[in-house]
Amino acid sequence: MTTKDPRAAGLARLAALAADETRAACLLALLDGRAWTAGELARHAGVAASTLSEHLGKLVAGGLLTEERQGR
Repeated sequence: MTTKDPRAAGLARLAALAADETRAACLLALLDGRAWTAGELARHAGVAASTLSEHLGKLVAGGLLTEERQGR
């Protein structure tokens, strides 16, 4: 079934982003309101930093997160 409501497509994209367990773990961790580093989130989610980087990229591209680079 196809819907004409553009909000439905947006909600489906949002749900798909959050449905991944690693991305969901990151989003839940970030609900505490503090700024987590990518390394902290990787350890929290139990994945490699390179894996987490891919997930964060998807969340940023999807508009759910913004990033602030510090250091290198």
